[in-house]
Amino acid sequence: MSFTKVKQYFEAAGLEDRVKVLEHSSATVEEAAIAVGCEAKQIAKTMSFLVDESPILIVVAGDVKVDNKKFKATFQKKAKMIAFDQVESYIGHAPGGVCPFEVKPEVKTYLDVSLQRFDIVYPAAGDDHSAVKLWVPELEKYANSLGWVDIGKEL
Repeated sequence: MSFTKVKQYFEAAGLEDRVKVLEHSSATVEEAAIAVGCEAKQIAKTMSFLVDESPILIVVAGDVKVDNKKFKATFQKKAKMIAFDQVESYIGHAPGGVCPFEVKPEVKTYLDVSLQRFDIVYPAAGDDHSAVKLWVPELEKYANSLGWVDIGKEL
């Protein structure tokens, strides 16, 4: 259902040709890069956290992890990832397909500056066998981002 909603979202935006159904899994950065045919760092991985029990998403480059000190400085809270078995109920997408599109209304989305070094990135499209090819300004627009944050560090 999540993939269908994301696909319809991009169809309505006239970008249906950008949504890719992948033959192989895209559940991890490495798998997604192979399935899409890009470098791992171009995979826009969407990470889910709770801040004051409210869900947020942060989209980061595939070669970046969250820097706990930067996270706390930005959100005034320690980084607390949503438990694997609770991600879908908070976000609306299951792990492996979490993306910033067609999420539950209360979910806030941010983009990490690590993505700004690319022209094109590939976030998931709602399930673990999908991706969307987007220019970074398109990601910012269609993710309904609240802005750019600097919470990442290289792996």
